[in-house]
Amino acid sequence: MIPKKHHQLMMLVGLLLVFVVILAFEMRTTEPPPPAAATASPSNPVGRARGSAATSGANTAVTDVRLDALQRTGDGALGTTRNPFRFRPKPAPPPPRAVERTPPVTAPPVPTGPPPPPPIPLRFIGVLELQPRVAVFSSGRAGDPPLYGKEGDIIDGRYRVLRIGPESADLSYTDGRGRQTLRLSGQ
Repeated sequence: MIPKKHHQLMMLVGLLLVFVVILAFEMRTTEPPPPAAATASPSNPVGRARGSAATSGANTAVTDVRLDALQRTGDGALGTTRNPFRFRPKPAPPPPRAVERTPPVTAPPVPTGPPPPPPIPLRFIGVLELQPRVAVFSSGRAGDPPLYGKEGDIIDGRYRVLRIGPESADLSYTDGRGRQTLRLSGQ
């Protein structure tokens, strides 16, 4: 474990180091920029008045200044015909390419035949475990007694009991159409 004095000394050195780094960074970013390329020639009175290179005694070279380029008007990239205040209609889109279209393939109509019979409106509510097994059905109409039937019987004059299982019964219309499995509902 580090003694308390050494710990305090290390903290002090660390803070001093951070302070020096911040100070160096600030000094670097706040340095004034190097003086502009002012000359000591008699044709540049502004450079002399500001006390730049002419007053400091440094002899700096003048870069090539092309004054004739400043005098030009209306030619080159500046003379465009674009006017942001004048609106033009959008150009017409290019004509579509000629694409050979094949007619969609349609399947021949499937003969549907007569519509299926409506669902059987009975509810399977129980099984009597007799020999043979007897199913108990409800018509769902108030006041109607329950309907009983064993395999092969015709119930309510319209439905034939095909099979009786422990939790379902298969029925169909008397002409053999519309086979339907009724699940045990318990009511």
